[in-house]
Amino acid sequence: MRPTGRPSLSFQFLALIVLVSTGFSRASEKRPPNFIIIFCDNLGYGDIEPFGSTLHRTPNLSRMAAEGRKFTHFCVSAGVCTPSRASIMTGCYAQRVGMHLNPRDHHVLRPVSPYGLNPDEITLAEALKESGYATAIIGKWHLGDQEPFLPTGQGFDYFLGIPYSDDMTERIWEKDGSHWPPLPLMLNDKVIEAPVDRNALTKRYTEAALDWISEQKDKPFFLYLPQAMPGSTPKPFASEAFRGKSRNGPWGDSVEELDWSTGEILKKLEELGIEKDTLVVWTSDNGAPVQKDPADLSRGSNLPLSGRGYTTSEGAFRVPTLMWWPGQVPAGTVCDELASTMDLYPTFVKLAGGQPDLVKRDGHEIIDLILGKEGARSPHRVYAYYYLDQLQAVRSGPWKLFLPLETFLQHPHFSRNSDSSRPLLFNVVEDITCSNNLADTNPEVVARLTSLADEVRADLGDLNTPGPGIRPPGMISEPQPLLLVP
Repeated sequence: MRPTGRPSLSFQFLALIVLVSTGFSRASEKRPPNFIIIFCDNLGYGDIEPFGSTLHRTPNLSRMAAEGRKFTHFCVSAGVCTPSRASIMTGCYAQRVGMHLNPRDHHVLRPVSPYGLNPDEITLAEALKESGYATAIIGKWHLGDQEPFLPTGQGFDYFLGIPYSDDMTERIWEKDGSHWPPLPLMLNDKVIEAPVDRNALTKRYTEAALDWISEQKDKPFFLYLPQAMPGSTPKPFASEAFRGKSRNGPWGDSVEELDWSTGEILKKLEELGIEKDTLVVWTSDNGAPVQKDPADLSRGSNLPLSGRGYTTSEGAFRVPTLMWWPGQVPAGTVCDELASTMDLYPTFVKLAGGQPDLVKRDGHEIIDLILGKEGARSPHRVYAYYYLDQLQAVRSGPWKLFLPLETFLQHPHFSRNSDSSRPLLFNVVEDITCSNNLADTNPEVVARLTSLADEVRADLGDLNTPGPGIRPPGMISEPQPLLLVP
C-alpha cells in the first residue's frame, strides 16, 4: 500500500505543471484598459505645439505626441459645447438625442434650465459600468443642472466640478428674467462652494484626478476630465503659478496650465505602473472662438484651418487630438483619417469587453485607427455638419460640401452679401484652408454628397423639420437653482 502522508513524485510533477500553466494563463490574461478623456473647452486646433503653435509652450503634449498618435482629422459633432458634450457621452449626433436646441436656452444649456440629457439615454459611463468599471467626471458637465440630469444620475460614481460653463456666473438673465446663482462647485449632487474660484479650477481638478486615479489603480476605470479652460470668457483663468507667465496673456496662461495638468496625469500613471493599461485621449469640445483678425490670438488659434468656433467651419469641428497608450498606440505616428468624438463610445465599449446595444448610435468603432493598423480607414461614409437644426454641410472622404441655403444664422462662408444659392466644395485634405471652391469642376462629387445630405435629412431632419430618428431630451417642470446650503 502507498503511504498516504506524502504524494508520489509523479503526482508532485503533475501538480507543478498545473500550477505553472495556471499561473501563466492568469499572467497572460489581458485586463481591459482604463480610459481617460481630457476634454478642453474652446481650445483651438493651432493652440498647442504638436499642432503647430509657436506661441504656447506645451512640452507635455509634445511628449504625448512623440510617444503616442496625433489625429489630424478628428472631429466633434458641433461647434459649441452642450451639443458636443452630448455626443461624447452618447455616441450620437446631438440632434439625435435632442441636445442641439431648445426653446428656453437655444443651443447651450443655461443655469436653472428645465432641459438636460435624457436619463433614458445610456451614457458611455453607464455602458462601462456594465463592464465593471469605476467611473468619475472631474470638471465641466453642461448637460443639465437639475437632479435627474446630473452626472451621478447618468452613470458616474463620482462628480467634482461645475454643472455648466465657467462664464455663467451670478446675474439676472435679461432675455427671460431668470436669476442665475453664484457659479457652484459640486461634489456629487451637492454644492460645496459658491462662487467657486475659477483661477483654481485646473489645479483643483488635476489634484482630484490624481487622487481618484490612485484610489482606482487596481481595477478598470473611466475618468472623464472635461477641463473648464481656456473656457468661454474673454480672459481665461489660471492659478498663480501660471498667471501672467505665458507669451499670450490669459489664454496662453490657461493653455500652459492645461499642459502641466496633462503631464501630472501621465506621470501619475507611470508612478502607479498602470500606464500600459491606460488609453488617454486628449482633445477639445470645439474650436477656439478666435477674433476676426487672424493675427489676434488672444482667444486662441485654429490655424491653419479656416473659421472660428461656434460655426460649421473646419476650425470649429476639427479639434487637436492626441492618443497615448504605451505598448499599444504606435509612438510618434499620425492618423489622417476622419474620426470623431462619437466614435469613442463604441470603441471604449468594445475594448472593455462589452456588447453593442440596439440603440441607434452615430459613432463607429475605431480600434484599428487608434492602434495604427495598416490599411485602416475612416468608418464614416458621410459626416454631418449641423448648426442648431440646420444641416449646413456634409463630408465624405476628402470632400466637404457646403449646401446651398436660402436662410441661415451663422455660416463660415456665406454672408448676406454673398450668393448662398450655390454649393461650395472643398478638398479638406489638400486644401486645409478651404480656399478653393471646386464645385464647378466636380459636379459628380457635388451630386454624390448632395445625395448623402438627403440621407442625413431623412434621418435627423433639417431646418424646422425634425427627422424620424431623433429622441427627446430630458425635461422637468420646475427647475431650481443650485445653491450652497449652510
